[in-house]
Amino acid sequence: MTTVRALRAQGHEVVHLREQGLQRLSDPAILAKARAESSVVITFDLDFGDLLAAGADDGPSTIICRLANETPAFVTPLLEQVLEECEPDIAHGAIVIVEDSRYRVRRLPIVR
Repeated sequence: MTTVRALRAQGHEVVHLREQGLQRLSDPAILAKARAESSVVITFDLDFGDLLAAGADDGPSTIICRLANETPAFVTPLLEQVLEECEPDIAHGAIVIVEDSRYRVRRLPIVR
């Protein structure tokens, strides 16, 4: 929740599913909720990329963290950077894969 508080302090509207009692929500239900609320999903769960690719949807934008160090002190600055630098892509629908030393952006929908 430290990262949630830090992102809020930066002016981002952030909600952790735990705050809403929805921590057990299925991945497809999380995507549906985010899509309905025009929200961005931030997750460490790699399955979200597969779900978005399979669905051929143009949203919701999803930031997937693939990090060796998952401590808030490491994660928070990376997320702040990604949210700032990738804002245009995120606004139009994208998957952003955040790794330890870089990030990759793939616009949605993913067409094969």
